[in-house]
Amino acid sequence: MPVHERFDPADPRLAPLRSMTDAAHRRAADAAHGTYVAESLPVLERAISAGHRVRTMLIAPRWLEQIQHLAAPDVDVFVGAPHLLAAVTGFDMHRGVIAVVERPAPRALDTLLDGRPLVVLENITDQANIGAIFRNAAALGAAGVVLTPTTGDPLYRRSIRVSMGTVFQVPWARASSWRGLLEALAAAGYTTAALALDPRAVELQDYRPAGPVALVLGAEGPGLASEIIDAADDVVMIPMTAGVDSLNVAATSAIALWHLVGARD
Repeated sequence: MPVHERFDPADPRLAPLRSMTDAAHRRAADAAHGTYVAESLPVLERAISAGHRVRTMLIAPRWLEQIQHLAAPDVDVFVGAPHLLAAVTGFDMHRGVIAVVERPAPRALDTLLDGRPLVVLENITDQANIGAIFRNAAALGAAGVVLTPTTGDPLYRRSIRVSMGTVFQVPWARASSWRGLLEALAAAGYTTAALALDPRAVELQDYRPAGPVALVLGAEGPGLASEIIDAADDVVMIPMTAGVDSLNVAATSAIALWHLVGARD
């Protein structure tokens, strides 16, 4: 592998890593280069284990030996002191390893429909919540995650980091429309269950679906739109005490998935 220990921070091969603290720049760079950024050695190992191709690595000197088994012969590895790495990325790279990775081809929705619970994310844009939900989906045996058009990117840097790389192992697909998604789920025998505070909601502990379920989760604050709730087959809620009316959406996904896996078994 080509190792570059003296390099110009303006090297074009480092363009996808430049000014990473600017969210708009980051999105534009991902789109322009067809890539995402994997940060830290464990996350990079998960990406490679999932079959994703690394283009470029930027690392601190102490990590050079540890990435030897990860870098393919054609991967450019840039090694520099902390101030040089910060000159590229715009932040202190205390994790020491960051890489530009090619985005995998999008999955088709029908590849996720294997009878296990699905998680549907509607209009969730908080990257930490997206990452945490993927981690829960991996830990609790969901078949995959479906994103509606207005939901954020699971391969954004913060989502990847919070998920601990599970965004690479949990299959996910993006639906082109809510109506089309509902039709596809119904055709595959799935029941859609919206998590919402609604007069017709069933308490989670009493919910025993007869077949496979797609859990529909909305953004914190606004929650699910009324038309989404009305279109769902079932509405489910988690009962609460002490005047609390809702949980963090990632926490909600963990509780609901745990219940559904147990109800299925």
